[in-house]
Amino acid sequence: MLLLYLLTVQVLLFAGAVELSAGSCAFEDSTCGYESDDAFLPWILNEEGHYISVDTSWGTHDEKAVLTSPELHSEEWSCIRLIYQIATASETSFDPTRLNLYLRLQGESFDHLLWSAKEPSDSWLIASLDLRNTTKKYKIVLEGVLGQDNSASIAVFEIKITNGYCIECDFEENHLCGFMNQWNPNVNWFVGGGNVRNSQSIFPRDHTFNSELGHYMYVDSIYVKHFQEVAQLVSPKTTTPMSGCLSFYYQLQQESGIVFTLYMRDINGFYEEIWKIDRTMNTDWSLAKVDFDAPYPMEVIFEVAFNSAKGGYVALDDISFSPNYCSNQTGFSFNPAEASCNFEEDLCHFYQDHKDGPGWSRVKVKPNAYRTGDHTTGLGYYLLANTQFTSQPGYIGRLYGPSLPGNLQYCLRFYYAVYGFFKMSDTLAVYIFEENHVVQEKIWSVLESPKGVWTQAEITFKKPMPCKVVFLSWCKSFWDCGLVALDDISVSLGSCQTTEMWSSFPGECTFEKDECAFTQERRNRSSWHRRRGQTPTSYTGPKGDHTTGVGYYMYIEASNMIYGQKARLTSRSLRGISGKQCLTFFYHMHGAGTGLLNVYVKKEGDSEETLLWRRRGEQSITWLRGLIEYECDKYHQIIVEAVRGVSIRSDIAIDDILFQAGPCIEMGEITQHSSGDYDDLNEIEY
Repeated sequence: MLLLYLLTVQVLLFAGAVELSAGSCAFEDSTCGYESDDAFLPWILNEEGHYISVDTSWGTHDEKAVLTSPELHSEEWSCIRLIYQIATASETSFDPTRLNLYLRLQGESFDHLLWSAKEPSDSWLIASLDLRNTTKKYKIVLEGVLGQDNSASIAVFEIKITNGYCIECDFEENHLCGFMNQWNPNVNWFVGGGNVRNSQSIFPRDHTFNSELGHYMYVDSIYVKHFQEVAQLVSPKTTTPMSGCLSFYYQLQQESGIVFTLYMRDINGFYEEIWKIDRTMNTDWSLAKVDFDAPYPMEVIFEVAFNSAKGGYVALDDISFSPNYCSNQTGFSFNPAEASCNFEEDLCHFYQDHKDGPGWSRVKVKPNAYRTGDHTTGLGYYLLANTQFTSQPGYIGRLYGPSLPGNLQYCLRFYYAVYGFFKMSDTLAVYIFEENHVVQEKIWSVLESPKGVWTQAEITFKKPMPCKVVFLSWCKSFWDCGLVALDDISVSLGSCQTTEMWSSFPGECTFEKDECAFTQERRNRSSWHRRRGQTPTSYTGPKGDHTTGVGYYMYIEASNMIYGQKARLTSRSLRGISGKQCLTFFYHMHGAGTGLLNVYVKKEGDSEETLLWRRRGEQSITWLRGLIEYECDKYHQIIVEAVRGVSIRSDIAIDDILFQAGPCIEMGEITQHSSGDYDDLNEIEY
């Protein structure tokens, strides 16, 4: 077992007189109601070291330990602070040891991943996680996963849950609320107060208690060696969208030589100045307020620059946040859904400039064996730019999106499919049209992609002025024109990398990384297989996955099976809940000899499985959406069963499985198992 390099116990623990809030624990002599899940490795309480841990001496590679809090309830915004350490023998690993933190909401079968860490360290680290207010009861779940390292350990020293925001701090506790000094050889932020005098400057009493024993942060100019040397104090990163009024108290000495600035910094390292000290002299604690918008992960940086070693000092205390803006403004009101569209009802807020020609048409395709349907459900609407028979060389079709506010980072995602072109390059392009400057900038264009496959594109962009997204389809010559399809346009705030992390559903499996929580009793040539691209047998199976068009899906290879042979994919045990649940997935059943696809539920304690859904025979050349609404208040498993048909042209595939609490939204399209009827055939056209 690796030795954990711990700081002194006094640094890690709260004073004994301080009563810990519900869900908080310093692991001094108990686990405070936190319990290890007996189905996994145990978390061990080390009473001497005041921490709880799991390591490779207790298990093998890829095993995990699960620690669950007592039931908690808070209708206020909360902050979870976690002090932890991951120690490994090697710095890098293809399957690293990691620590995950989940939120388990009452009435939901799946846990929400809030945070994950895999970086080893030789000392403790702190994570700060904002938790939105909720009326539901919940539990905190810590999951330690031992990777491929021969020697690895995970230790948790402290969990603290408090009402309020993680960005708030009075600097009275040793962990400093997760604020970090960006180290500089000469000038740095230090903890002041506590009746400690280690500088030539005369420092104030703190603001929180107006006492010499209270604490604050300060930066002193006496160590400055170069002009405009900078000290930075960096806040914890926001982990959920927030907006309102950020306030703090500060004090300066010899203000003329000081530049004190407040910035926001996103995950890409872009800075935005939101406040700067004015030139009015004030040696007392002064209150500063600034309107603060963080629709995606942001850090707040308090930066001080000195002109000379005689520049004095800056002190900072009592950072707080309110969801109400400092000014009278109503706040940030842009809804990204207004710039998104799946074209099922209409064009949403998109429009065309018809002077370009016929442009984009909204079309729908019935299930058939030759032509791909839409991406949303396989049965709905999408946009099609038909340049195949135009008499206009250089034909252009423009689709304009709604106006987007400036100075925000956006993630644009959409699906496209291209048919009939000899050269695919630039057949579809995306431009940004800056309204105030009447400037168009191309930010994306098709290079090469599988023909006739819905392929996902994602683009992160940020413009200082209001702008519009413009989709442009064109053919270069009379002899090289074809079809361009467009569907499921979505706009979200933040980078695409961040929004993917924030918006992922806890019960979702896309098969991009692995088979998620699904298992198989046996693995051989006749099992379910994880694959990307086209299946080996012609005239059956998908050409690409449903998630991105170039990713992974699960399928059966009929050429390896005999007629009537079954392959079964079984979910892990799911928690039962009262009320309805919705299971969504996409399936692909193309081929003249296609067999059956069945979905069963197996309840804990029952010997028999219950059929929820069935499809028989060839359904379409496109991915179709399946919806199942069911109820189960016991632990249960979902089983997806594929049955090989009469010929080798009977590959069956599934992708993008999603479990959600509550009824299915599209009530008219679902198959309810309680009805006892199974409409297992579509009207397929040949």
